[in-house]
Parts: sequence; structure tokens; C-alpha cells
Amino acid sequence: MSERPLDTAEPHAGDDRVDSATEAFLAHRNLLFTVAYEMLGSAADAEDVLQETWLRWVGVDLDSVRDQRAYLVRITTRQALTRLRTLRRRKESYVGSWLPEPLLTAPDVAEDVELADSVSMAMLLVLETLTPTERAVFVLRDVFDLDYDEIAAAVDKSQAAVRQIAHRARAHVAARRPRGVASAAQTREALAAFQRAVETGDLRHLLDVLAPDVVLLGDGGGVKQAVLRPIVGADKVARLLAAGLDRFAAVASLEPSHVNGHPALILRLDGELDTVIAVRIDDGLVSGLYAVRNPEKLSRFGRETVVSR
Repeated sequence: MSERPLDTAEPHAGDDRVDSATEAFLAHRNLLFTVAYEMLGSAADAEDVLQETWLRWVGVDLDSVRDQRAYLVRITTRQALTRLRTLRRRKESYVGSWLPEPLLTAPDVAEDVELADSVSMAMLLVLETLTPTERAVFVLRDVFDLDYDEIAAAVDKSQAAVRQIAHRARAHVAARRPRGVASAAQTREALAAFQRAVETGDLRHLLDVLAPDVVLLGDGGGVKQAVLRPIVGADKVARLLAAGLDRFAAVASLEPSHVNGHPALILRLDGELDTVIAVRIDDGLVSGLYAVRNPEKLSRFGRETVVSR
């Protein structure tokens, strides 16, 4: 990922304390970004949170910090919670469906199954249904395995309250997880079959690879044309896809990629990035399609993003 440079102009460049703070921050930067992104679903906002985290971290007395990783995660979580509440108000006036900002990720992210699952489009949309505090607690406990006392300090709750929140959030997420986890081979096979069916406009083959209750969501942000409401059902989704690509057949191309830790498709028109299509696969069938066209959310897609735990 092309990182935004840290703003270190205010502290003195020769200050050893600042140098130590910078070293610690950079050592955990990818982790902090991943925490912020999983809470916000926006890379741009996650980067802003990291800037705010740095400005607070550089003023901390490092000698008083027992666990630098936990302390940095605490700052990041608090800043992300503040921004998350602002984002929720912004989403209320969003045109059409809101989808997370897609991340171009390396194929090896999928090797960490839990991490890949946690940053997937499907999971981020499930996290959207949690309250801000539930989301923070779930991410910190179930994804990053922080101790309850560290989470309690991050969300300003008692350990007992955090345990209850974690239990409630975990049950909520479990009820909405993918029905059947597909192997990497199944996923590649299903995605390749889906790509061939879309490119040929073959309705029968499309119907063969789509789950009966498949859902298509589109995000144009009010700038690009996209479906304003979820399209549900294999027949409706297949016909929409076949008709849509047929209109642009002469200039359209689909290419496989890795988005948010999972295989995905990139649609280009005349060679220019037009749509990122994240795909959810359950039991070998395509059960979810998340088509992001909003130019603002695609502006940094050409840069690979490093996510980590």
C-alpha cells in the first residue's frame, strides 16, 4: 500500500522520543490500519484515523506504556469509534446501497482464513448491522484476540460489560455468516465459471453457478449508475448481468483479482477501471455480488493494501 506520510513536522526531528514513537508506530501500522478499516469499511477514513492516532501517540510517555501494541490499538479504536458515528450519519443520506471501499489485496491474505473472512465484503456488511461499540468489541476480540481488559480500556466499558457485548455481537454475527465455507479450489472454480457465463451472456450457465437466493448489491454513490436496491434471486440477477454486459460487450473486459482477501472480478471499459465486483461463494455457488462503481471508493484501488493481525 502506498502509505500517507506521517506528519512529523511539529515534534523536533532530532528528538529520540519521537524517533522511538515513530519506530513503534510503523511496526504496528498495518495492524492499526486493519483495525480501523474493519471498524469503518473505508480505507480513506482508516488512513485519517491513523493520522489522528499518530498525533496522539507521539505525545505519550513511552516509559509508562507496558504494551505498545495494545496502547496503539486502544488509541486507534477510540478514534475509529468517533469517526464511525459520523459515518453513520453520512450513510443515512447515501444514494442507493452503501458498500465498503474495496481493497486490492495480495493472494496470500487468503491463507489466513480468519483474517480474510474478517475483511471480506460479506463480513463487513454484517458488521454494519452492529452498534459501534459491538463492532469494536467483536473486531478486537474475535479478529485480533485482544484481552478483555484491553478492550474494556479501548471502549471505556467494564470487563463484565465487554464480555456481555462480545457474546451478543458474536451471536449476531454467527447468525449471518456464510452458510458453507468454500475451499480455495471451489472458490476459484466457481469464480471462473461465473466469469465465463457472464462474458458469454449464457443465461443457463449463469443460473447454474448462481445460488437460488443470490443477492446483487450495487454502489454508485449517486455518481455512477448502479442498482439502487438489492436484486434478489438467480433469475433476476442473471438477466440483469447478461443484459448489462451485452450493452458494453465491445469495450468491456473482466479480469480476476483479489479483493478484501478473496477472489473477485474487475470490470474495465475501454481499459479503464469501472467496477470492482466482490463475490461471496457458499457451497460452491455465487451467493453474493457486491459491485462498487463509486469513483471515490475506487480512487486508490490500484495500490495493493497490506492487512494484518
